[in-house]
Amino acid sequence: MYIQDDFYFYSGSAGASREIPIGGKVVANIDADAYINLATVLWSTDLSVLGGTLAFQGTLPIGGQDVSASASLVGGPSRSVSDSVFTVGDPVLGAQIGWNHDNFHWNFTTLVNVPIGDYQEGQIANIAFHRWGTDLSGALTWLDPTIGIDLSGVVGVTFNGENPDTDYTTGTEFHAEWAAVKNFSPAFSAGLVGYYYKQITGDSGPGASLGDFEGQVAALGGTVAWNFKAGNTPVTLRAKVYREFAVENRLEGTSGFVTLSFPLGVSSH
Repeated sequence: MYIQDDFYFYSGSAGASREIPIGGKVVANIDADAYINLATVLWSTDLSVLGGTLAFQGTLPIGGQDVSASASLVGGPSRSVSDSVFTVGDPVLGAQIGWNHDNFHWNFTTLVNVPIGDYQEGQIANIAFHRWGTDLSGALTWLDPTIGIDLSGVVGVTFNGENPDTDYTTGTEFHAEWAAVKNFSPAFSAGLVGYYYKQITGDSGPGASLGDFEGQVAALGGTVAWNFKAGNTPVTLRAKVYREFAVENRLEGTSGFVTLSFPLGVSSH
């Protein structure tokens, strides 16, 4: 069993010319900050499925968001709105099958967003999605310990249900993440990271007043990691920072993760 704790942060904005639907409102001139802790438990079983190892995971987000914007008023001028929240988001449950062969490691993962988090109806600040969602993804890693090179990538598709409070159904989303890392020593590594997001079907429902509103964003950044021991337990501390570009119908900003991961039940012998 493994514990992984990710502290996620994001700071982004959108100008007055970019209208975005948030929390049942159409807003523009947006400034948003998010700070969310994502605590994950990963349980790797002894079960073999299709020749791979079966694992289960669960993630609970706790954190906050601060958003300020200008809201459109039908038939009149816009007005300033702002909201802040610190609460519990939707838990995410998942299952994974992983395989290994020589320097290659790959897995297939299914994640389900369970809409039972604290959703603030009518607010533009929320960390809960308040909708069912299923993400299917595949990951591949090539790690050569002799030269210390680690190349990895993930591609996935997210299928979203309707938010019943806003009558809004977000379209199907494609995402890809990659990393190229050099292990300089057993204790230290650094490299480049990036991600790409593209909505591949349009938004729908009575609340989708802006139509399809298909979003897109790309990002590039860097990562560093430090491996050490706390007693007999091996621990990895990693930081990632991304800067976004090529944005359509979304906020544009800077995001990052600080991740602490370690196994439970390490033998003292």
